[in-house]
Amino acid sequence: MRILGIDPGLRTTGFGVVDVDGAELRYVASGTVSTLQLGKAELPARLKLLFDGVREVAQRYQADVASVEIVFVNVNPQSTLLLGQARGACITALVSLDMAVAEYTALQMKQAVVGYGKAQKSQVQEMVRRLLKLPGLPGPDAADALGLAITHAHAGRSMQLRALAVAKAPVARMARTPMG
Repeated sequence: MRILGIDPGLRTTGFGVVDVDGAELRYVASGTVSTLQLGKAELPARLKLLFDGVREVAQRYQADVASVEIVFVNVNPQSTLLLGQARGACITALVSLDMAVAEYTALQMKQAVVGYGKAQKSQVQEMVRRLLKLPGLPGPDAADALGLAITHAHAGRSMQLRALAVAKAPVARMARTPMG
């Protein structure tokens, strides 16, 4: 299975692509889609650039599923709204290609990758480097995106095992009694 992780941001959106075969993870690609060349007042153009960039990455690497970070509520409501719009552009790009999208919080990703939900960005970068056997540290946005892909790889296995256990469990039937 090929997983595309997306760490949405209005200025810089990270992406990471990982192949999963059983318990084995293999690095495919990572990078960023940047809107820094556009001015802050050019929000529609920035959102279009994110949409087009994420769509191009998804098409290029032919991922089976995407994993996107859920926006946290920031101290600044305006920043949260802008980040939400960037996230929406990314998700829309993915679903426009009929791609399934899983969503995880930063806390869930850090817990899955580092083992500690409040890990620093540098700790995420180092663990992603180790887990994917990379020669150097990925950039922080790409590392978060790769971390989201790794999180889905782990969660996907858990969901498959849970579904298998439910399928094998005896079915409980409720007895119907006539109402009086």
